[in-house]
Amino acid sequence: MLRKRYYVLFVARDEDGRVRKIPLPLQYVYGFVAAALVGAFTIVGLAGSYTRMLLKTEHFNEVREDNQKLRKDVNQLAKVAHDRDVQVASLGALASEVTALYGLRSHKVLPAKPTANPAAGATPASLTLKDEVSNADVKMTFEQFIALRDQAMSGRVTRALEGGLTPSFLGDWTQIADAPSMWPVEGRVGSGFGQREDPINGEGAFHPGMDIEAAYGTPVRASADGNVTGENMGAGYGRQVVLDHGHDLITLYGHLSSIAVIPGQHVQRGQVIGYVGQSGRATGPHLHYEVRVHKVPVNPHKYLRMTFEQALTADTTQHIASK
Repeated sequence: MLRKRYYVLFVARDEDGRVRKIPLPLQYVYGFVAAALVGAFTIVGLAGSYTRMLLKTEHFNEVREDNQKLRKDVNQLAKVAHDRDVQVASLGALASEVTALYGLRSHKVLPAKPTANPAAGATPASLTLKDEVSNADVKMTFEQFIALRDQAMSGRVTRALEGGLTPSFLGDWTQIADAPSMWPVEGRVGSGFGQREDPINGEGAFHPGMDIEAAYGTPVRASADGNVTGENMGAGYGRQVVLDHGHDLITLYGHLSSIAVIPGQHVQRGQVIGYVGQSGRATGPHLHYEVRVHKVPVNPHKYLRMTFEQALTADTTQHIASK
């Protein structure tokens, strides 16, 4: 029989201590060495995998940051392009106003559109072509008469005449009647419509409205009849109210200290909708006022024709005359 082979370990506690002899079978030694080799290769493999994972994670983070940066740049470019489009459209409206002012072409308060108002229609042709009048023609004539009477009593015709309605006007006169013709607040115009120097950063910027200076807490009134939309036109305006006057025309009242209306509410011309403040991006208390036609800012100054007191006097006179 073959003799078993052993490795003998001598273990001493110290130099003069007792020596212990520990015999180790050879297969145990081989097993330990094999396990050590397997463990070493495993550790090396895990370390390599972890290193590769770290490299991939770092690369993924770099790609994600680049993607976020590109997305931010694209959004910034889209915003700049949109602002440029708005500025071009607004400057086009301003150019039209200047050319009209110097008599180069006729000036229109708002784009003319065909009217669907029965009061604006012509007298039925059958009334002028034949002596016999049908019941339908009589009914249409009475409907037109009633509509004209109601409009005259409501003061819309007077507003249209005050807004520049002439006998040669062929568009929808209700657009002129519903135009925002009243000053929302009385005060000095600190900054007008068009290009200006930004009061905060000192850089050149396009101003899409006009800033009317007034004391903090001064009531701000609706410049025309309309509905409160609840739309937010930008964080820089702070607390704001947006009124929809129909005909794709809206007005914006910004930097308010507080708001006195709610979305969906219908307001009348001269009704208090808020109070002057300096919320948002403002250097002092004032009202930022805008007029937008088809979402394009236009010069609001050309619409403003009367103060609240003048409008109140006109409405009172119209009310007395209608009785």
